[in-house]
Amino acid sequence: MKQSPAAAPGLRPARMQQLKTEIHRQILGVVDLSGLMAWSNEKLRAEVLTLAQQLVRNHPDRLSKPDRELLVEAIMAEVFGLGPLEQFLHDPTVSDILVNGPHNVYVERYGQLEATGVSFHDNAHLLQIIQRIAAQVGRRIDESSPMVDARLPDGSRVNAIIPPLALDGPMLSIRRFGVRLGEGQLISNATLTTEMLTVLEAAVHSRINMIISGGTGAGKTTLLNVLSAYIPHDERLVSIEDAAELALRQPHVVRLETRLPNLEGAGAVTQRDLVRNSLRMRPDRIIIGEVRGAEALDMLQAMNTGHEGSLTTIHANDTRDALSRLEMMVTMAGFEVPLPVIRKYVSSAIHLLVHVTRLKGGDRKVSRISEIVGLKAGKRYVVRDLFEFRQTGIVDGRAVGSFYATGHVPTFLERLHTYGLDLPPELFAARELTVPQMSDLHGGA
Repeated sequence: MKQSPAAAPGLRPARMQQLKTEIHRQILGVVDLSGLMAWSNEKLRAEVLTLAQQLVRNHPDRLSKPDRELLVEAIMAEVFGLGPLEQFLHDPTVSDILVNGPHNVYVERYGQLEATGVSFHDNAHLLQIIQRIAAQVGRRIDESSPMVDARLPDGSRVNAIIPPLALDGPMLSIRRFGVRLGEGQLISNATLTTEMLTVLEAAVHSRINMIISGGTGAGKTTLLNVLSAYIPHDERLVSIEDAAELALRQPHVVRLETRLPNLEGAGAVTQRDLVRNSLRMRPDRIIIGEVRGAEALDMLQAMNTGHEGSLTTIHANDTRDALSRLEMMVTMAGFEVPLPVIRKYVSSAIHLLVHVTRLKGGDRKVSRISEIVGLKAGKRYVVRDLFEFRQTGIVDGRAVGSFYATGHVPTFLERLHTYGLDLPPELFAARELTVPQMSDLHGGA
């Protein structure tokens, strides 16, 4: 992690901010940064770096070498990056950056929020950084358009809102996706057990339709990324997202992303538009980053008509809530479909529900893996849990508990067999499951 300018060894943070602003203005008076698009980024960066080093070296303040290096680094972040936030974009432990005004910057590490001590000069400084982000993706943010969603080059997702909608000044949130976790990290973090991962891997390989549910920040996309790696590499995949977050590793992937309307309110392309179009692209599987609305109906149709093995995520509090939300989304498609028909459609399309929970203290757990085995009396879903996490208490501010196999043997074992995968019924025997220690994992995390 890069050291924060606020942590300069011999220079007070306030003075550091003053010097940075002063030298930044001097650079703007010498270098025409509007030529950024015409110059190569490397050429312009080299020129600004040389000038910054010269101005810092010749400054009347007698700065130590560490102070000079930190000041130059801060100036370069101000000119080319996100200013005070740039350091956190290079820190793999940071998953969220939350800016509640110029002097309140928080980050999330390992599921815990912490104050950073980093600050912007004022509201205008923060607004300048937000406008820079918007400009990089061809958007604008001002009083007439005071909200923006954008994506940084590393895939991180940015949301900003400014006055008059934000009453206390500009607000900025960055959900980082620069670091991808693998199956080893999920097991070493005790997010799930090897038995659970074995079943999920077999389900993906044998083209079982699956929905991953959970709350905001629970780790749905992370799990989806891990599970997508089990899709055979000879299949054609189409991914559909509002903001590209998936990192599919197969060679034959078509990535589609929605488009917001322009300032005149025209030109929007929704997930439903993309799902419908994807059906004409001969996909073997369709992967929707998160199903949110009317596209749920088209997704279910795809799952029921030859695109088995499709994956998606959904915001929900538990597995039952996920099914209820899916029903509601189908009704948003504008068709008057009776509820029993919707439920029959859902139960025939969705085979597995995987629920991810963010517990107190920040730990993420795959809290439930459930199979939909049909409808009871044609009205109620029959859902049987295969694995679950049972919380037993809270120790030192963190939730604790254990994973269990419920004893239910899934009905899709025969399907797995047709794909050459034979899971022993003993794998599902009712018992407490253990999470391997780091030393037990081949290659570690």
